[in-house]
Amino acid sequence: MGFRVLALFLGLMALALPLPAGAGARLDAIRAAGELRIGLTGDYRPFSAFEGAEFSGLDVDLGRSLAASLGLKPRFVKTSWPTLSADLEASKFDIAMGGVSVTPARAKIGLFSAPVLSDGKTPITRCSLVERFQTLKQIDRPGIRLVVNPGGTNEKFARAHIHRATVILHKDNSTIFDEIVAGRADLMITDAVETRVQSKLHPTLCAVHPDRPFDHAEKAYLMPKDEELKRAVDSWIAEAKRSGEFARAWRKWVE
Repeated sequence: MGFRVLALFLGLMALALPLPAGAGARLDAIRAAGELRIGLTGDYRPFSAFEGAEFSGLDVDLGRSLAASLGLKPRFVKTSWPTLSADLEASKFDIAMGGVSVTPARAKIGLFSAPVLSDGKTPITRCSLVERFQTLKQIDRPGIRLVVNPGGTNEKFARAHIHRATVILHKDNSTIFDEIVAGRADLMITDAVETRVQSKLHPTLCAVHPDRPFDHAEKAYLMPKDEELKRAVDSWIAEAKRSGEFARAWRKWVE
């Protein structure tokens, strides 16, 4: 009798336990809520910008499309590069978009979608200095001032490769390029796609060999460890690429 009571108790406990991440529990909860909460930093053009209490950008348009494909309303939630992973783990949003690079550290706490872009780190500087900053050896010299936003892959790249130049942390990624324009910094190393966009927004700045970056990394969307949610997102990505939706959004915000 004692064994039967124990078995019944364990069975009830198993029913009370949360579903494993791969069982679709998170996607079910999202659908029940009726909205898809999308985390964006709002400081990384062309993917997302936050101005006047409104988000705009490539992944704002695509985020609306993703939510519609799931029959949900989109709700954009502001996050930051230093807190992005912690905010996802704290369930402040359901998926992180906005130019998230695939890294082992992020993969430990969530699942990445299928890649949406392959990119790499390259410099942006005043156009008069382009020839001086073609290589990491040219950049990593005493007296060179490299500005970087904290908490993301830009800072990680700088810490790994820059040892003699001065690394300046600038917390506001939306104004960081003004530091180069004003002469308070010499350059920034960031994703090639961002250098292309920012050189258009700041005529005195030039992207340095954006077609030949120093490294290569994939960008994708980061979400909780729910295989059903990942499958739904990957299915939407495949269809958006097949239909030309991705290409149209890219032309609108980048080209």
